[in-house]
Amino acid sequence: MPEILQIAPMMPHVEAALGAAHTVHRLWELPDRAALLAEAGPRIRAVATNGHAGLEAGIMAALPALEMIASYGVGYDAIDIAACKARGIKVSNTPDVLNDAMAEMTLGLMIALCRRLPQADAYVRAGRWAAEGNFPLTGELTARRLGILGLGRIGKEIARRAQAFRMEVVYHGRSRQADQPYPFYADLEEMARAVDWLVVIAPGSPATEGIVSRAVLEALGPEGCLVNVARGSIVDQDAMVDLLGSGGLGGAALDVFAEEPQVPETLYAMENVVLSPHQGSATVKTRMAMGDLVVRNMAAHFAGDPLLTPVC
Repeated sequence: MPEILQIAPMMPHVEAALGAAHTVHRLWELPDRAALLAEAGPRIRAVATNGHAGLEAGIMAALPALEMIASYGVGYDAIDIAACKARGIKVSNTPDVLNDAMAEMTLGLMIALCRRLPQADAYVRAGRWAAEGNFPLTGELTARRLGILGLGRIGKEIARRAQAFRMEVVYHGRSRQADQPYPFYADLEEMARAVDWLVVIAPGSPATEGIVSRAVLEALGPEGCLVNVARGSIVDQDAMVDLLGSGGLGGAALDVFAEEPQVPETLYAMENVVLSPHQGSATVKTRMAMGDLVVRNMAAHFAGDPLLTPVC
């Protein structure tokens, strides 16, 4: 059976399927990675990983026979795609199957922030409703303007759901998409100034690192709200924390952070923030489908067939 390297744990059904068709070396279980790579590295033909762990350059260099990388996740910024292309290594990811879960999570975060659901829940649990009276009034999403940074597959699903709330949708990206009905902003700062909500769903990459800058956040302003379900690297996190504390930014709903799982402790006490531990695609249904794609892409490669969802 082909020998493969698994970088991090996956769902049991994925590991069982990979183990049935391949000889699997589970990197995270081994106390001496260097010894494994020295002994088995020359025989390893494929890698199963996820979007966060990716594949370190040192490990890739120790796999001279590497033919393909199957990544469990839509983002592949933790994999050196240029190096893969140079070596002729195929890469697959798991797009589309997580679009609905990601869009649901985005709208859920928006509702939670707007209607202050975490605070309302805590208010009831602490007995304050009976003791102090009704919870303070909140905002609502209806008829507000939503700016989407990154109108890709997931961005489009977010836009459709936002329209069900009668929100006006606009977007910013690398270029205008002629087949989309939403107004396009070529300048991100200009869009931030024009919207009530800014949703970040662009790919993480050197090109997008820090593009939601202090200037963009200041343009969003004291009444504006930021939602990040993409990558923490896209937002200037220090500027965001500072503006949330000073009132320069109205609120933030965050599923991703710059150095996960580390979260700036200053955010913990902020009432204008909703925090989530990178749960965007974390539903049983979606993770099952993502895992199946990893298995099917690897099977297609070793059968000599085209990858189902190729990155390169």
